Amino acid sequence: MPDKFLTIAEVAEHLQLSAQGVRALIQSGELPAIQVGARHLWRVPESAFDEYVERQLAATRQMVASGSAKTPRSVNA
Repeated sequence: MPDKFLTIAEVAEHLQLSAQGVRALIQSGELPAIQVGARHLWRVPESAFDEYVERQLAATRQMVASGSAKTPRSVNA
């Protein structure tokens, strides 16, 4: 079955990022996307989004396991 495509706004909502943050991920190559239509709007294949999330989860698991995960500082610290 063909991929569904997500808009920048949909990706931003899923990741709780700004649209600018999503565009930065696309421009860096971390999140594969295509430009479509006369206005060259960005679309992210759903499978590419899923793979990005899985890569980030794996990287986070590895970071936590190695003890190098950064934890937020307490407000009272």
